[in-house]
Amino acid sequence: MTVSVLPDRLVCGLDLGGTKLLTVVTAPDADEPLLVTKSPRPGGDLIVALAAAAREAVAAAERAHPTGRVEAVGVGVAGLVDRGGVLRYGPNLPGLTDVAVGPSLTDELGLTVVVDNDATCAGWAEHQRGSARGSRDSVTVTLGTGIGAGVTSGGVVLRGAHGFAGEPGHMTVDPDGPRCACGRIGCWEQFASGSALGRMGREAVAEGRGAAILAAAGGDSDAVRGEHVSDAAAAGDGEAQAVLERFAWWVAVGVTNLIHVLDPQIVVIGGGLSELGDLLLEPVRRAQADLLMGAAHRERVPIVAASLGERAGAWGAALLAAARLD
Repeated sequence: MTVSVLPDRLVCGLDLGGTKLLTVVTAPDADEPLLVTKSPRPGGDLIVALAAAAREAVAAAERAHPTGRVEAVGVGVAGLVDRGGVLRYGPNLPGLTDVAVGPSLTDELGLTVVVDNDATCAGWAEHQRGSARGSRDSVTVTLGTGIGAGVTSGGVVLRGAHGFAGEPGHMTVDPDGPRCACGRIGCWEQFASGSALGRMGREAVAEGRGAAILAAAGGDSDAVRGEHVSDAAAAGDGEAQAVLERFAWWVAVGVTNLIHVLDPQIVVIGGGLSELGDLLLEPVRRAQADLLMGAAHRERVPIVAASLGERAGAWGAALLAAARLD
């Protein structure tokens, strides 16, 4: 239900991305966060920076809601986060390995702290408050600089034996493909992330079939990014639409693999690329229908856009922290 009275129990969520830190404070049963802030990703000591951000958000929320007290903090981080809250490895967070985020923040803040993979957090938010609400088995795929996923099975988060479940961006889809930031070859992330769309756009320009893409990038071929492809495609350029169609096929390859393995009720596409809406999702749906085993003999799995936007990761982290209080 929506909170209509001043809450007394609050939780804070932090989402640490490659370039930003997003923070929310919410009541465990609220349909909207009480506070949302966004800042550049902090430099310096990670634990000190996260603790400072949490304290600032807690203070602001408790000033605005004087009856409330923050009882727990959740943190979403891109990478392999074990069940003890230790960031073991983050391929898109250089230099951050074996960082005891959870235990260290618990000592710093004196509060219950829950740390999880950022895509797992976003998936839980979409499952609880967003596009997958009402389902028991869902997959939320976050398409951004990289690819992550949050999986729920039987209404609970699927984390795996060590806490590392939800890394489909690093399943191999082409053993002869380009090298990934993780050091391996041919990861799905290299074909279906925002970075991959930008590379496809630059390749199209280099081959002389991306004039509108190049124009969207100001005439600088080295500056072509995924948004330039999508802008040109949205404007009706056929060459850009062909690039996006090929990109959507690669998205569908990974999504289909996830459906084959997990059999979800719904697949939610989140991350920055979800803002393309049906411009991306329609060709993904078409390709997925051709790729799915036994498609004529099984129920269609809806592929829909996420609804919570960039706040999903921080909100999901807060909701996972709230569940620890129960």
